[in-house]
Amino acid sequence: MAPVRIAMLSGPRNISTTMMRSFENRDDCIVADEPFYACYLRASDAHHPFREETLASQSSDWREVAGELNARSGADFSFEKHISFHFTFALDFDWLDSARVFHLIRDPRAMVASYKNKLEDVSPIIDSYRIQRRLYEKNPAPVVDAADILKAPEKTLRALCAALGMPFSEKMLAWPSGPRDSDGAWAPHWYDAVNASTGFKPYEERKIKLSSDMEAIARACAVDYEFFSARRLVA
Repeated sequence: MAPVRIAMLSGPRNISTTMMRSFENRDDCIVADEPFYACYLRASDAHHPFREETLASQSSDWREVAGELNARSGADFSFEKHISFHFTFALDFDWLDSARVFHLIRDPRAMVASYKNKLEDVSPIIDSYRIQRRLYEKNPAPVVDAADILKAPEKTLRALCAALGMPFSEKMLAWPSGPRDSDGAWAPHWYDAVNASTGFKPYEERKIKLSSDMEAIARACAVDYEFFSARRLVA
């Protein structure tokens, strides 16, 4: 029997890898780390850290990747971590039809501040929110906010699991530190903090100061963020 596919759509720098760790620590779940990243890099010609390693490690054919996701086996559930701007050049979204989708959101100002520390061009955050909004309006799906998860991990994850029709597992709350074989080829640049983690870090209210151009990026996401925030699961 094929696993139940759980597809998480998220913008970058949004505890998405932490969520992948949480699901992977279950006894009944396998994960796929950003399976369409190479597709995006090939189509966009974006020069991200570990570009060549990523292109060598994944197929850059959309149809082939979608077929691989649908053909996975070996567990009751298959969790897919997707960064939404990877679908900027997607041919279609039919591959999501067989998955149970949920959206992970975060305050755009916090996303911009974090992404800027890792990559110069933060504009793809706008694409992520636009793509998620378009998909949600076509097929509404559960929404969770990173801040809510960090403030109340168990309550929020229980609510999310219930919305996805899967049992909650206590093992989602803590995991061993270190990298995983399932991590993408880009992990050495991006996963330093999550590799040091053993669970969800406590929520911290931080003062964020952005340059005027970075504030403009955050403002461009604000309407979509508020749309999702109004529809998020509240535990």
